[in-house]
Amino acid sequence: MSPKILPFLGCLLLLLPTLVFAKAVPKSHQPLAAASAMLVDLKSGEVLYQDHADESRPIASVSKLLTVMVVLEAKQPLNERIEVNVNGIPGMDNVVSRLRFGSTLRRKEAIALALMSSENRAAATLAHHYPGGFAAFIKAMNHKAKALGMTHSHFVEPTGLSSQNVSSASDLIKLLKATRDYPLMGQLSSAKNRSVTFQKPRYSLAFYNTNPLVNKKGWKIHLTKTGYTDDAGHCLVMLTEMAGRQVAFVVLDAFGKYTHIADAGRLKHWLSTGKISKVPADALAYKADKRQLQQQTAKNLEQGDSISATAQP
Repeated sequence: MSPKILPFLGCLLLLLPTLVFAKAVPKSHQPLAAASAMLVDLKSGEVLYQDHADESRPIASVSKLLTVMVVLEAKQPLNERIEVNVNGIPGMDNVVSRLRFGSTLRRKEAIALALMSSENRAAATLAHHYPGGFAAFIKAMNHKAKALGMTHSHFVEPTGLSSQNVSSASDLIKLLKATRDYPLMGQLSSAKNRSVTFQKPRYSLAFYNTNPLVNKKGWKIHLTKTGYTDDAGHCLVMLTEMAGRQVAFVVLDAFGKYTHIADAGRLKHWLSTGKISKVPADALAYKADKRQLQQQTAKNLEQGDSISATAQP
């Protein structure tokens, strides 16, 4: 063996424990603020973390990932200018938006705003201009979810404002994996900001990403979507990197404006070092109260079904 190779081999042996450790899943369990979560290695398929991952729950604007996927599959011209119009879309009457009704933007820009800044009128406008209109669009959303094996999911509108748009962490992992077949989704969703020029009338607006991690050093975000409603809590899904792994990450129903972002940091730190980070007491209390409420609701429904069955002749 050449003497020149020996120092290189020595360095490699010193690094080997670190490399092995980076690939290993810690034996400890990192608590999270989110009510359900899942983290999967995209290369191996290994489940690195999961907590109540098969529970269906409202997912708020995370719904827009499926909305955009359905739009892209329709292969409508991305540079076509479409009118901001939400007619026939339920729940849009009192939604606050900076997009003016009747103005136009390119379909690609509407997709970008729906993903990056979670613009509800942009998402609704995409559905309005879908071939066959709103009803056909919702049918296509549920058909696509079924095709992806999302067995805990159902959708009634394109924005996520409805609590009837439900999914699970495990289903959303399937959706995240599918987005890799649509590179534009990753490109547009992970942009830090975007300026869009509208016509009729002409005006320009600047929009910013709802996920602050795209601006944070040390994070490589390949695709992202946030979501929030009172029913859904704070939600975050990403294709990103943790501890040298390409991962799909989902957290649903976290309490606090930035708790879902903190959960991402907790899992990244845990996977990289094996060390557990604390979760704020108020976030854990919210999680426990929500869990208790869900269990009581399920128990009441079960009792109601039992009474109905007994009452039948």
